[in-house]
Amino acid sequence: MTSSESHPAPPPVLITDVRVFDGVHDELSDRRAVYVADGRIAAEGESPAPEARVVDGGGRVLMPGLSDAHVHLFMAGSTDEEILHGPAGTAHYNALTEAGHMLLRGFTTVRDMGGPVTALRRTLDAGRFPGPRIYASEGMVSQTSGHGDFSEIHDAAREFGGPESRIEATGCVRTADGRDRVLAAVREQLKRGASQIKVYAGGGVCSKYDPLDVQQFTLDELRAAVEAAADWGTYVAAHVYNSAGIRRAVEAGIRSIEHGHLASEQTMAMLARKGVWLSTQPWLESDHHYPDPERTEKNRQVCEGAKRTYAWARTYGVKLAFGTDLFLSPSEAHRQSEMFVRLSSHFGFSPVEALRMATSGNAELFRLCGGRDPYKGARLGVIEPGAWADLLLVSGDPTQDLGLLADPGKNLALIMKGGRIHKNQLD
Repeated sequence: MTSSESHPAPPPVLITDVRVFDGVHDELSDRRAVYVADGRIAAEGESPAPEARVVDGGGRVLMPGLSDAHVHLFMAGSTDEEILHGPAGTAHYNALTEAGHMLLRGFTTVRDMGGPVTALRRTLDAGRFPGPRIYASEGMVSQTSGHGDFSEIHDAAREFGGPESRIEATGCVRTADGRDRVLAAVREQLKRGASQIKVYAGGGVCSKYDPLDVQQFTLDELRAAVEAAADWGTYVAAHVYNSAGIRRAVEAGIRSIEHGHLASEQTMAMLARKGVWLSTQPWLESDHHYPDPERTEKNRQVCEGAKRTYAWARTYGVKLAFGTDLFLSPSEAHRQSEMFVRLSSHFGFSPVEALRMATSGNAELFRLCGGRDPYKGARLGVIEPGAWADLLLVSGDPTQDLGLLADPGKNLALIMKGGRIHKNQLD
C-alpha cells in the first residue's frame, strides 16, 4: 500500500466542459469531460457513477497540478530565529501551515531538498491536513566547513568532539567527513524515510564559511553517498554552483545538480551528454537579502548567472527541472508562484514549455527515486487514464498567458489532489 492510499478514497467527480492541457502536448484538447474515481483519472469510456459529483468547468482550462523540485518546507514557514532559538515544535507547525499554502498556490507535489519532513508527508498523505505530496530528502549531508555546517567558527569539528549545532539537532543537516561517516549519514536519512539524498558538493550563498568556488566532499566521499543510495534503489542530488564541483559530482554518479548557476557552457554541454538533471531556479537579485557584503556579493554572482545557465541548458538540451528554494522568510513564500511565472516573463520559455517543466518534466525527475517513491502507484504531472487526479482548473488559458498562475487566489477556480477537492470557486 502506498502512502497516498492510506485513507479512504474521495467520492467520484465528473468535471465537464473543460479544455485540457495534459502536461505533455502543446495544444489544448477540444471541450470535453474528465471523470475522476478512486483518486485517479478514470479510464477512457468508463461511465461516471450515478453518485458522482458534477463540476461544470464552464470552458476553463484543466491542467495537472504544479510541482516544485526544490523546496524546504521545514524552513520555508519559519525564520532563522524561530528555528535556532524557538521551541522545538514551532518549525514543524509552521511547516504544516506552509504546506497548506503551497497546495492553495496549485503546487500539488514538491521535492523537499532538506529538512525533517517525512512525518509531515505521512500526515498529509493520511488526509489529516491539506498539503502537497512530498518527496523528502530528510537531512542534508555536509562536510565540515561545508554549506550545511552551521557550527560556530570557534567550535571543533564533530570529528574532534565538537558540539552538535542547533540546525543539526533539528534533523535538517548531518555533518560527515570521510567515507565511513558519509555512508552512515546517508543510511541515517534513508532510515528516516528519505526518497532521495541531498549532499553539498560546493559552496553556497547564505552559509558563513564556504566561498562559491570551492568543492566539497572528495570524489570518494561523493561516491560513498551514491553507493549507499543506490543500495536502496534511489539517487543523490548535489547542491553546487561551480563547474569543478559539478564535474566531480557527475563523475561520482550524482543524478541531479541543484542550482548550477556558475557553470560554464562546456559543463552544461556535459550535463546534456550524461543525461544528468539540472534543477535550477529563476532567481533575481531582489529575491534574497543578506546582512553582510560578502554574502550580498555571492548572491549577485549567482543571480547574474541565472539567465546564462538557462540559455545554455536550452541550447544543449539539458534535462531541466523547476524549483524555487525559498526558505527562512515566511513573508516571501508567496513568491513561489511569481518565480514560476518568471520562466516565461524573464527567462525565455514559452508558457507551454514552462508548464511542461513544472508538471510532467519534474515528475520524470521525481521518479528517479525508484523503489523509494511513495507515490509509485500511478503517474504524476499528466492528465491521462490511470494518473493521479492532481488537477487545477484555471480561469483563462495558461498556455497563452502563464501570468494567470501568478495569482492563484483569483485564477485557480478548482484545486484537486488525489481526487479530493481542496478549493472550489464554482459552487
